[in-house]
Amino acid sequence: MPTKRIKCIVCNRTFFEGQGVKLVLGGKELYFHSKSCALKFVKSMVLYLDQKDLEKAVTSTLKEFEQRLQELEERSKKRIEAIH
Repeated sequence: MPTKRIKCIVCNRTFFEGQGVKLVLGGKELYFHSKSCALKFVKSMVLYLDQKDLEKAVTSTLKEFEQRLQELEERSKKRIEAIH
């Protein structure tokens, strides 16, 4: 059974289903040839967002990643303490 051919919306390259990057944003499935194409799209999309919404999203995302890093540091400390 032949696989579905997809065209990247950024670079116009054709690739097979299962390859590339798929993002679901705004209720739409978006397909990209590579992570570079996906990043170009997201960078451009950010420029269209309302400034207040963007600030909230950045703040929430920063908190999420800071919390993840803090949890990783705590796990690392516990492992080091367990060794000693």
